[in-house]
Amino acid sequence: MRVIAGKFRSRVLVAPRGLDTRPTTDRLRETLFNVLAPRIEGATFLDLYAGSGANGIEALSRGAAAVVFVEKAEPAIKVIRGNLSALGIRDGWQMETRSAAASVKRLKEQGQHFDIVFLDPPYKAAEEYALVLQLLGGEYSSLLVEDAVVIAEHHRKQLLEEDYGGLHRYRVIEQGDAVLSFYRNIIDAPI
Repeated sequence: MRVIAGKFRSRVLVAPRGLDTRPTTDRLRETLFNVLAPRIEGATFLDLYAGSGANGIEALSRGAAAVVFVEKAEPAIKVIRGNLSALGIRDGWQMETRSAAASVKRLKEQGQHFDIVFLDPPYKAAEEYALVLQLLGGEYSSLLVEDAVVIAEHHRKQLLEEDYGGLHRYRVIEQGDAVLSFYRNIIDAPI
């Protein structure tokens, strides 16, 4: 696994051991960030279920202003911190070491706002998709800036809804068994 582009291009990243963490493949991450390219410079990026931190690190490498990594598994937290340290990334990031739902609540209480939210819970935790997307499309929608994008990576067989509260799916990219579903606030969507 490596950083695809930007300041840390081609630098190797470590992934947590075991099957509970399923890192986004380099190819899928490249596709994701090619789509996000026009909006990544100066963006605030929320990396939910961060795993190795590869997506948040890719965002920082490509010019994101700030990244919040949300991860509750201790081995993954150590890997994220190790990857950040190995790349010499000392600022521009924050770590939340609780569940995604608890972290979203805390970030809202702190008054934080995000341009891009990426979530990739373990496939076996399918209920997490609906829980977090419903929070972001409802009670915690103030976390999202106008024209924010929320991306969920999921298995091809894991069907996500078209709408979660105020979030509406506007794009789907399939690559192998993985799917990226792109959501935005219906109110902010262009006519």
